[in-house]
Amino acid sequence: MNYSQILEVLNKASLFELYRLQQAIHRRLEDPARLRQIKHSLRVGQDIEYFEAEQNRLIEASIVELKRTKVLVRNHHDGKLWNIPFYFINLDRADVAISNPSGKLDRNSLKIGDRVVFKDRKGNEFFGEVIKLNPKTAGVLVGTTRWKVGYSLLSSIIEGEAGKQSAIEGQLIQGRLPGHE
Repeated sequence: MNYSQILEVLNKASLFELYRLQQAIHRRLEDPARLRQIKHSLRVGQDIEYFEAEQNRLIEASIVELKRTKVLVRNHHDGKLWNIPFYFINLDRADVAISNPSGKLDRNSLKIGDRVVFKDRKGNEFFGEVIKLNPKTAGVLVGTTRWKVGYSLLSSIIEGEAGKQSAIEGQLIQGRLPGHE
């Protein structure tokens, strides 16, 4: 499913149309037959991914307990336990990324942990990590300083080898290398 295309259509809908659609979606999310189908495909100890809306990203977790309408999971990254609805679980390993057709970053295209760059009013460039997604700004951690930055001022950083140092474990041997006399 292309979430970006769906959002593009939804941006043209009235608030009433969005509300009506929200109610229809809610009924589908609470459908007992669909919930049973998901529950029967899960087992305790199974590794899963679920979508966490506040962070706008998938979280890896393991199932601890299956309940009537929810599932208790333990997050892999911090070990915390969470009761989540069955419909949070990404059973099909669907791609949940949403991109803005204009290429600009917004609240839907960023997620907690994304690396970004921005310039302050003086033109100084700062590199940081998204730590919070607000309605109009992103919370960005640069070193130990937290910044609130408008989405239009942010750019993504493509991860690469820049800035990473590699080391080879070994022992320095004094002397010359063969062929380098």
